[in-house]
Amino acid sequence: MKLLAIETSQYLGYYLSRYAQVEALGATLYVLNGEGEPDFWPVERYQVVGSRHVDEIIAAAKQWHQAENFDGVLTFSESSVITVAAVAEALGLPGIGVETAVNCRNKYLMRQAYQRVGAPSPRFRLTGTLAEAQAAAEEFGYPVIVKPTHGAGSNFVFKVGSPTELAERYAQAQEGSRNMFWARSEPEGVDLGPSGLLVESFLDGSEHLMEVVVWDDEVYLGSVVDRITVEGETFDDDVHHAPTSLSPQDLTAVHEVVAAGMRAQGLRRGVGHAEVRFHDGRPHLLEIAARVGGGGLDMIARLTADHDPIAAAVDIACGVRPRVRHFQPTGRHTASMCLICAAGTVAGVRVPTEVSDSERTFDLKITARPGDVIKRPPHGNTILGFLGVTGTSEEDAFATMVRFANLIEVDFAD
Repeated sequence: MKLLAIETSQYLGYYLSRYAQVEALGATLYVLNGEGEPDFWPVERYQVVGSRHVDEIIAAAKQWHQAENFDGVLTFSESSVITVAAVAEALGLPGIGVETAVNCRNKYLMRQAYQRVGAPSPRFRLTGTLAEAQAAAEEFGYPVIVKPTHGAGSNFVFKVGSPTELAERYAQAQEGSRNMFWARSEPEGVDLGPSGLLVESFLDGSEHLMEVVVWDDEVYLGSVVDRITVEGETFDDDVHHAPTSLSPQDLTAVHEVVAAGMRAQGLRRGVGHAEVRFHDGRPHLLEIAARVGGGGLDMIARLTADHDPIAAAVDIACGVRPRVRHFQPTGRHTASMCLICAAGTVAGVRVPTEVSDSERTFDLKITARPGDVIKRPPHGNTILGFLGVTGTSEEDAFATMVRFANLIEVDFAD
């Protein structure tokens, strides 16, 4: 089995561990980056196009496909979903289609899709000026959420509670949305849909994340995770616990709204990462991305729900029905977090063996490299890495996670 992985613009070495998992499943993986570094992947299975233009990426993929005869094409990168859909169409391989990919990437089009089918989601308005944002906020009522139509990782997503704060945050989000990596790593030569800042009504309940599979319109919640972050003005410190605390009745309601959202976005065969918040006792859709969830969510899914999102992505890329079941927790407890540090230029990171060698640590990735610049809100949302641990209960796992995180030290360049 030969698979082609694509990053429109290479995101450091973030996806290398995912690529290793694909190969561990028995695939021979080739990597095509529109923009990227040399020596990123074994030279005989790696190409850099030198451009983010979709036509040039397609041309390179076609030429390589003629020589290697790929069985499928996939990505783990949010900003490469549209590129992969276009390449799959051009190569005659399974894919979700470009129109669906754009609906899954553009938050405004996503919201419109939910609205058309009546799937509960926040009230929203696309804005291009502060005055438009202020009018929307007055109509919805403070607090509101401000977010870019194209983004990822909660970069420049703000919760604002007053007109004065909105003026400050709106300017920061406008500037940031133009310059952040995710905005500059989308494919060129494709209509990405309307661009601007969304103002959304605030949902005040608990938040939950799902790794989802859809196959011929049958939607499966493979895993369900609770987001237990203390609410703030930014969404940069994700902390998760699994298994979920949701009741069977709540899970049924979540499944219904996620299934409606998947269908509204046009997903018929694919993987999805869904985010849902409760409001007035009902689950509301925040978004559904047409990719596997980031960080250690794949490992959490395997540990706590016996679901492998990476294996599902590989099977679907090849047009094969994946092994999947409706959500069944295993009973194992995990706590995980994005590692956050101060802003600055990284000189080095020190991880003690008490953390790295612990049998309770199932996920430890330091994604920041020496020389990388860490940005913190409102200037950006760069993380240091990821940490996930197991425990005998939610409280035990959480306490261990916090203790281990505090043992990791970061040195900054002068």
